[in-house]
Amino acid sequence: MSVAVSLFITAMVVLMIVGSVWMLLATSREQPGQPTGNTPKDHTWDGDLQELNNPLPRWWLWLFILTIVFSIAYLIAYPGFGSYKGMLGWTQQSQYQQQVDAANEKLEALYGQFEGRSVAELSTDSEALRVGGSLFAQHCAACHGSDAKGARGFPNLTDNEWQWGGSDDQILASIINGRQAAMPPWGTVLGDRGVTEAVIYVQQLSGGKVDAGLAAAGKKHYDMLCISCHGADGTGNAVLGAPDLTNTIWLYGGDFDSLTESLVLGRNGAMPAYGELIGEDKARILAAYVRSLSH
Repeated sequence: MSVAVSLFITAMVVLMIVGSVWMLLATSREQPGQPTGNTPKDHTWDGDLQELNNPLPRWWLWLFILTIVFSIAYLIAYPGFGSYKGMLGWTQQSQYQQQVDAANEKLEALYGQFEGRSVAELSTDSEALRVGGSLFAQHCAACHGSDAKGARGFPNLTDNEWQWGGSDDQILASIINGRQAAMPPWGTVLGDRGVTEAVIYVQQLSGGKVDAGLAAAGKKHYDMLCISCHGADGTGNAVLGAPDLTNTIWLYGGDFDSLTESLVLGRNGAMPAYGELIGEDKARILAAYVRSLSH
């Protein structure tokens, strides 16, 4: 704060205090030539509405005086006169830091009891799961839902289908490092006819009843473009995040239109990394909670 601004604020504060004292003293005195007490003034409204000149009750006047005295004491103890820091040395920053430190002490005590324990061990600890549920609600529920059953484009965490693997280490890696899935668009390469044939073949892989001729033609496209990620049998590859195409679990939908959209436009799913945000200890507690949802 500059000296000029500090002086201006100080001057305005002093002016307001002095002005308040003057106004109280001025209004508490009898005014020459004015009626006093219960004597009405020389004007009326609406025929019978009169104004009296009664002074303020003494208790009310003293209450005003006490507020002024309190304000002066407050401004001496706390910042208020420009850059003056106050006798107590209070600042918003120091109060905020005190509150942060107090909260951190409580959190350290809470999370300290889980330090160094494995994901599998934490997944059987009711207190760890309670804390993990709070972490999930804070960081994960926005995408995966409060019930963890996901939505279109966001995996269901309560089943046994894991795009990146469901082991303890794989779940923990997903939370700490995040995931970036990428399926390239094949619409230009395949053309409309080729896209239709490939979609029919993928539907056949998941047990759908489809046209055998179109499925046979689609297998050729699959073997040329898709096999390197999803595997020869279509069961996917957790290392690459390529989903299993042989079941009925579809991240973006398994109907003809949804599969066509996936082939034509590609897919780019992304999960942010939470390692720096929550730290490894909290990540293990969160991984234990996620593990408990499906195991």
